[in-house]
Amino acid sequence: MQKVAFKMQLKPGMKEEYEKRHAAIWPELVELLKENGIADYTIFLDEETDTLFAVQRLTGNSSQELGNTELVQRWWKYMADIMETNADFSPVSIPLTKVFHLD
Repeated sequence: MQKVAFKMQLKPGMKEEYEKRHAAIWPELVELLKENGIADYTIFLDEETDTLFAVQRLTGNSSQELGNTELVQRWWKYMADIMETNADFSPVSIPLTKVFHLD
């Protein structure tokens, strides 16, 4: 199992909307993530900077490959008005380097 972490940027004042949309995450998107080996996915928010920190435990391929699916592309467009995005509406995502781990 692989663990990856990355950060994304929420637009100012969008915390409640971000939480609302994730509270109602599309069931078919959850199923796609699970089918592709994402066993655990947690997103934290630094409220001082509106920076989102995500951690995924993967048993399959990189979750970035899911960006080629129509479903994920629809989700990106749905979220684009509240997050910093690339030209293809994917969230600007910066990988984080692990510097410590404790079991």
